[in-house]
Amino acid sequence: MHDRERPSFEDSNNVTVQRCFYAYEFARDYIRDKETADIGCADGYGTTYLADYTKSTVGVDYSEVTIEDARKKHAAKTNLSFKAGKVPPIPLDDNSKEVVTAFQFIEHIEDRLGFIKDVYRVLKPGGTFICTTPNVKMSIARNPFHVHEYTFDEMQKEMSSVFGSFEIKGLQGNEKVNKYYEENSRWAKKILMLDPLGIHKILPSSWIIKPYNFLTTMMRKDLKEQNNDTLNITSKDFFLTNERLDFTWDIFVVAKK
Repeated sequence: MHDRERPSFEDSNNVTVQRCFYAYEFARDYIRDKETADIGCADGYGTTYLADYTKSTVGVDYSEVTIEDARKKHAAKTNLSFKAGKVPPIPLDDNSKEVVTAFQFIEHIEDRLGFIKDVYRVLKPGGTFICTTPNVKMSIARNPFHVHEYTFDEMQKEMSSVFGSFEIKGLQGNEKVNKYYEENSRWAKKILMLDPLGIHKILPSSWIIKPYNFLTTMMRKDLKEQNNDTLNITSKDFFLTNERLDFTWDIFVVAKK
C-alpha cells in the first residue's frame, strides 16, 4: 500500500470531499439496521456517518495511529468500533457482516483480487459489497498514492471472477462539477508540460509524493479562487449513470453474495 492519502477538509478540497461523500450517502439504504464494515476508513469521517444508520459498524484501516485517533474522535458512538490491519486479509470473521463498503480504497493496495475474495469471505450469505474507485481513463496524471487505477472492463472482469451478482455504474457530475474538473485538467496539463518525457510515471512513488501534494494543494486553492461555484458544490451535484462510462469520474460497484 502506498502511504498515505487521507481526507482533507479545507475549502479548496470541497469538490473531492463531496465526490467521496456521495458514496456514503448512497450506501444509507443498504446499511440501515445492518452489521457493516467500512474498509479503508481513515479517521472515520464517513464511517461515523454510516453508524448513524446501522446496527453496528466497524472501520478498518492499516494504520494503528490513525485507528487510535478514530477511536478517540468517535468514542461517543456505542455501535461503532475500529480495527487496524493491513488488508487483505480483512481482520474480521467469516460470514460476519451484512454489508462491506470500500470507498476510494482498492486502488491503494497490491492484492486487489485477493481483497475482493476476502470481502466475499466476510459477507454473510445475501450480503452486499459497495465499492468505489477512480476511473483511470479520466485521470490526467499519476497519483503516487495509487498502486493501480481501474478501467470499467478490468473491474468487470475481477468482480465477475468472485461475485455472481453485481452491478457497475459510473459516478458523474452535473455542469458545475464538470466545469471544475475541466479547469482542473487544464491546470494539470500545464504542469505536465514541464515533464514532456513522462518521467514522473516511472519514478519511485516516494520521490513524487511531496511535489504531488504541493502542486495539488496549489491547484485546488487556485481553482477555488477562480471558480465561485467550487464551495457551492455538494454531494447532490453527483449522480450515477450507465451512459458514457469511460467519461465518468468513478467506478461504482454494488455486488451481492
